[in-house]
Amino acid sequence: MKTIILILFASLALNAQEVAFKPHFVNMTEFGGLFGRVLPETNNGNGTTSRRVVNRLNFTLQTFNGAQISPRWAVGATVGVDWYNTALLMPVSAGVRYDFAKNKTKKSTFFTSLDAGHALNWLHADASNYETKGGFLVSPGLGLKIGMKGGSAFLMTLNYKRQEVRVQNPIGWNEFRNYENRVYNRMAFRIGFSF
Repeated sequence: MKTIILILFASLALNAQEVAFKPHFVNMTEFGGLFGRVLPETNNGNGTTSRRVVNRLNFTLQTFNGAQISPRWAVGATVGVDWYNTALLMPVSAGVRYDFAKNKTKKSTFFTSLDAGHALNWLHADASNYETKGGFLVSPGLGLKIGMKGGSAFLMTLNYKRQEVRVQNPIGWNEFRNYENRVYNRMAFRIGFSF
């Protein structure tokens, strides 16, 4: 009998905790750098081209806006700006965030994220006879939330970002079409705030 009463009280306590949680708006705004290595084609000036590995560092900014649907899960949309050397893209994606800590009273907690969507070229300006189009993107990552007063938090995140881009180049002699499919593979380190 004592066991049954104990189980009943435990289930009521768990239900009370679940009832106490109310979904609410969440925002995570971050900025930082996109780090990667590329193999661009370089014109040597004598009609030949060569390739060599080059390190790249590009600017990135993003904001995640959504709903905290449980103590651990948040779902929403991510909008940002990624400034590559030859393209300025605006990624728009659906995203999820998952906190590893069960107890929200801790000051710091690790979380994971996943964004998937499409990049727009609204902010990009092409040269004559060029056309840049954004494509599919996916970005999984890990982060650290450091709690502050009032429920806000300082964020540090490390993400992998894969961004596809298609560029239509000027048509040369004896060509029907001239385009290139680019894939930007970058590691993104960002800092920001959450509320």
